[in-house]
Amino acid sequence: MPERQSTQAEVPEQAGVVRAQSAARTGDAAGTKLGMFVGGLIVALVVGFTLGKVLGPAESPTQGATTGAPAASPGMGGVHAHAPQASAGSEVGGLAVSSGGYTLAPAATVFAAPGPQHLKFVVNGADGKAVTDFAVVHDKPLHLVVVRRDMTGYQHLHPTMAADGTWTVQADLATPGLWRAYADFTAISAGGTQTAIALGTDLTVAGDYRPQPLPAAAREVSADGLTAGYEGTPVIGASQPMLFTVKQGGATAALEPYLGSFGHLVVLRELDLAYVHVHPEPALVNGGVKFWLAAPSPGRYRMFFDYSVGGKVRTAQYTLEVK
Repeated sequence: MPERQSTQAEVPEQAGVVRAQSAARTGDAAGTKLGMFVGGLIVALVVGFTLGKVLGPAESPTQGATTGAPAASPGMGGVHAHAPQASAGSEVGGLAVSSGGYTLAPAATVFAAPGPQHLKFVVNGADGKAVTDFAVVHDKPLHLVVVRRDMTGYQHLHPTMAADGTWTVQADLATPGLWRAYADFTAISAGGTQTAIALGTDLTVAGDYRPQPLPAAAREVSADGLTAGYEGTPVIGASQPMLFTVKQGGATAALEPYLGSFGHLVVLRELDLAYVHVHPEPALVNGGVKFWLAAPSPGRYRMFFDYSVGGKVRTAQYTLEVK
């Protein structure tokens, strides 16, 4: 019996030894794996650091190396600084009366007869109160673009604001039908935050509406002895250079600054009249005005190029097809 008791006592002790040895082996294996992982991580970091030093820092999608476009600065170059939350035209604005916490509130949207109309409106903030603090971008605190639904009758206007935030301007709604008005601005909140946005509303002029067909696509238009043409082809999702040049008597015309730059480009999409307003690079390029534009989608567009020659502002209009 004593020998039997001694044998039973030794079994747990031996089992404990086996478990301890097994645990030690497991610990050694885990330690080995951990050491290998840490070592690999250190190697990866060293290699990554070395490659980073060789290749240089990565460029953001907005940098020129990616699209060739210059980075936009407030009020200059790239997409219109007080425009539709767009990225070189890849997105559009002007489709809604309310967006980004701001609401366009026109005093009237229906007019009994064609002709000059006195437009009046306010821009309300999220609190429902009229906004009175706007950033001056390209010489104006707010730009109002008006065009008929068939993209005729284009006007680029600059309303004046009263102390209570009411804007007024006279627009020539010369023909019956549906018109679209775009309020394009950069509002400043009480905290100093600037919000660039474009809001849109329809205007109805009573009468017999006879829509005009969209003209065929062309790269040159002539008027008043001037020929305005452009080079470049917009593509979807990537900014491309567009160079607009004005010729007079076969020579490049001397363009004059207008609203803080040598030209302005408004692009409207057929059917929904989605709005993009692009400003050019600050300096002329070989006497021409260089824009960077990306097409929002396939379809037909109407481009309106505002420029000044001889003290007179003119607008060249083009039909653009994007496939």
